[in-house]
Amino acid sequence: MTAGSTAAAPDSPQRRHLALLLPALPVDRLRRLGLEGPVLLWQGIGPRRAVLACDGVAGIAPGQALGDARAVAPEAAALEADPAADALFLRDLGLWCLRFTPLVAVRGADALLLDIAGAAHLAGGEAALMARATAGLARLGVQARGVVADGAAAALALARGGRDGLVVPPGGDRAAIAPLPLTALPIDPDTVAALSRLGLRQVADLHRQPRGPLSRRFGAALLRALDEASGLLDTPITPLRPPPVFEVARECLEPIATRAGIDAVMPILLDALCARLTAQSQGARRLVLRAHRVDGGVQEIAIGTSLASRDPAHFARLFRDRLDALEPGHGFERMALAAAVTEPLTGLQSGFAGAGEAARREELARLFDRLAQRTQLWRLAPRPTHWPEREVMRVAATTEVAVPPGWPRAMRPVRLLRRPREVSAMALLPDAPPQLLRIGQQALRVRAAEGPERLEPEWWRDPPGRQARDYYRLELATGARLWVCRLGFGAEARWFIHGHL
Repeated sequence: MTAGSTAAAPDSPQRRHLALLLPALPVDRLRRLGLEGPVLLWQGIGPRRAVLACDGVAGIAPGQALGDARAVAPEAAALEADPAADALFLRDLGLWCLRFTPLVAVRGADALLLDIAGAAHLAGGEAALMARATAGLARLGVQARGVVADGAAAALALARGGRDGLVVPPGGDRAAIAPLPLTALPIDPDTVAALSRLGLRQVADLHRQPRGPLSRRFGAALLRALDEASGLLDTPITPLRPPPVFEVARECLEPIATRAGIDAVMPILLDALCARLTAQSQGARRLVLRAHRVDGGVQEIAIGTSLASRDPAHFARLFRDRLDALEPGHGFERMALAAAVTEPLTGLQSGFAGAGEAARREELARLFDRLAQRTQLWRLAPRPTHWPEREVMRVAATTEVAVPPGWPRAMRPVRLLRRPREVSAMALLPDAPPQLLRIGQQALRVRAAEGPERLEPEWWRDPPGRQARDYYRLELATGARLWVCRLGFGAEARWFIHGHL
């Protein structure tokens, strides 16, 4: 194995983008699934079936009627296109490209955009990075055209224009796209046809025209597409994953296919990441492990901590059981560990006031982190309300809870039922506690009772007309202690078990 780590580099004043155009993506996806021989992919356009893509068939162009294409190539397998599956495949390829840069975006249905500013030197330069990306996709059975330029729109336009393998020098986007046909720009086909009738067939022809008439006749979308491709307007990309502030990676000369191999790599990644966190006085709250398989698949495992930490041993214990979920298949060729959520974390010297309390809090947080891998952990915090089901809320196990003086105002059940259970009750007087409860087929005598505790609705929160509640604490002859609620009076009274004391 060879070590290679990447971290977020400072923002460069000159942005550089790599566009990867995948012109045969739908067919390549089917080939990976084992499809052989000539194939025609079609899609329904209203009542018409048109060819979307073809492979291994001559004389057929996309957009041609499926019936005509079948007449030309009856031996080809005609399959309906699946845009949803193609989109998922494109996203998976985008995750695969995270090995080159943390800023990878999907553009359209057949392209990937990579922001490689500050990352190209890790691969030996922009041309070498582009060659590695296209060669890696080829090994996965995916055809790709690559172009590097300042702007994402310019790189994609050049790739659509057939300029495969081109590296545009900084500041050269406008000159590079000038000889391209207008079809390389994201312009409506009707607009392209109208411009062609006027003799405007290349991007350079638009550069020479006054902008006012173009905008009035063809709309602002034409000028925006032109300016983005020329580098006059910035085209930000939306990454598939938020770029991590801290990330380390390990490239493997031989694929890792065993748990022993994974366990050997994890300490190296954890030590390297925690060293970076320490250097920046940061601690991690969430770590994400990405394992890249040789077949192009990417698997992710994430862990979280209650408090920010940079202890490799603690992280290793949290990852230990989660690593069983990894499925290496033929092996992992790359493993990357990123700190997705970080917080400032400074050291606390022992012996000073507060150091012991902080150490105990950190030990408790580590215990919670280990237990959280097996079960849910939370604690209750009071809320400013007197309605029973709203009096408390769940918070994180390590959250500091301030209890107001005098809270709670009265005894509350140990267990509050999520849905109160309606029962039948018999009372001697309208306001008196019940003497007998009937739960299902059982008639249970009440041995002792205390109450009522009347709770009025909260007028600022509850709907108008909501009834007040009278609560009683009951002890049955069986020994059970219940918290029951009465709505209404007399013959219209309804009784509910709301909790167990």
